[in-house]
Amino acid sequence: MATTDTRALALDATSAADLEASGLEYALVPADHEGFEPFLRAVSRGFLGEDPSADEVESARRALTPRRLTGVFDRSGVAPESPVATVDSWATELTVSPGRTIPLWSISAVTVAPTHRRRGIARAMLTGELRTAAAAGFPLAGLTVTEATIYGRWGFSPAAWASDVVVDTRRARWTGPVAPGRLDFVSRESLPERLSRVHERVRLERPGSVPGWEGRWRGVAGLTPDAKDGNKVRAVSYRDAAGEERGILVYTLDPGPNDDYSAHVLSVRALFADGDEAAAALWRFAIEHDLVGEVKASLQPAVPPVQWMVADRRAVTATLTDHHWLRILDVPAALSARRYARALDVVLRVEDPLGFADGAWSLRVDADGVAEVDAAPESRDVDVELSVGALSSLLLGGARARELAAAGLVRGSAQALAALDAAFVPDVAPLLDIWY
Repeated sequence: MATTDTRALALDATSAADLEASGLEYALVPADHEGFEPFLRAVSRGFLGEDPSADEVESARRALTPRRLTGVFDRSGVAPESPVATVDSWATELTVSPGRTIPLWSISAVTVAPTHRRRGIARAMLTGELRTAAAAGFPLAGLTVTEATIYGRWGFSPAAWASDVVVDTRRARWTGPVAPGRLDFVSRESLPERLSRVHERVRLERPGSVPGWEGRWRGVAGLTPDAKDGNKVRAVSYRDAAGEERGILVYTLDPGPNDDYSAHVLSVRALFADGDEAAAALWRFAIEHDLVGEVKASLQPAVPPVQWMVADRRAVTATLTDHHWLRILDVPAALSARRYARALDVVLRVEDPLGFADGAWSLRVDADGVAEVDAAPESRDVDVELSVGALSSLLLGGARARELAAAGLVRGSAQALAALDAAFVPDVAPLLDIWY
């Protein structure tokens, strides 16, 4: 499924008709077409960025060529070749349990021009994406968001959280493990391959993770034309005692408050560690770096292990944020893909206004954590009622049914909710460690 060429799939007829009724055109924009540059400019405008240079356009073209790029056009406007709304999607996969993945329809670059708001454009684009994904057999759709109030109306909900971590190095005396391997500086040019290799091992063991891609790694390395601080990027590699590369830290250094030369800020662009040993080695390097007063790192685990590696845990501040939003399209496929912690036998009544996941579903998990999911017979009573968004949040084990019940998002007996929570406990806390 992740090998599906989403560019070859037809545009959703319902969305096309809805937009046409509003005088708008719904169209695919191939990356090798002359319409790509106006598309990219519209995306940049939507995220309040600068107009891309010619080099930036070509760099983006190479990165986005495999993607399905869709625009909404107002052909009666003064710039008919420039889309008034954009969306970018592609086939990938999501890790749902260590070593287990499921096809994922990834969505990005969702923009609507301020001149065309409140005309149903976002609704047409997002429902069109979901119908296209479901028709192609994708059990899940996912995205990362800049605004948390938009996507819930279409059934998306947070399923993996991340922390923005700040470490006060002057208080954080290292007390964590001493790694037996070695650290070496590595060139920026070597980073895309190194990052890809390490991250691929890491993401297969971490629920909530997706594969990276060359354009992402080149951006982290500061090798893309839009990398204003590319020359500041530095990186170290950790190799274990056997000589195997197990981790990569990519970072920049900036002057601290009041230009205090002894208190630079070390900003982590990526820290990927295949195992606890590599994680400890890379965090220690960052915290004990000369002339650094503060270390900042985003997209870290919800409860960052580094806080247990220093003498003063209050030297580590972690600000939690929702990061990976999922939307279940096929309940049996989504729920049967992961491994469960305990046996379970419940009937879930899922409410989905868009219809994809709506219905009563029998979820049976055996003693080995393997699930079977089918439409529930009418003779079975419903144990738990919930929205498709709530089920999407529960999928990876990043949220608890009893917490969602307290918010009125899940309904069921205390016994049923406790059984659900016990079964859905993940082997590893879910995390998405990149943006997409």
